[in-house]
Amino acid sequence: MTQNSRLVYSTSGCNLCDDCKKPLKKCRCLKLQSKKETENRINVYFEKKGRKGSGVTVIRGVVLSKNELKCLTTNLKKYCGVGGSIKHNNQIELQGDQRQQVKLYINQLVK
Repeated sequence: MTQNSRLVYSTSGCNLCDDCKKPLKKCRCLKLQSKKETENRINVYFEKKGRKGSGVTVIRGVVLSKNELKCLTTNLKKYCGVGGSIKHNNQIELQGDQRQQVKLYINQLVK
């Protein structure tokens, strides 16, 4: 590219997984970092408090980088077929009661 050109869009860059070099959206190699059992404990629970009766599944304790957490959240939302988001302190929220599906998905990742 010339010096005067302004890049508008690029498919290369930091959106690739460090391990498999695939785009983060297609990455299936998410693995939890193993340090200690207590540090890797993932809490999955259903919460209705402060949500006007509609509940969400809350996932806490996931030890991943920011990009990996975003990719995990996207894959969980697709797997469960619901909406959701990442909140403060690396807390993932999924709409509705998805505890069983989240447990199955995370167990598949760990194996």
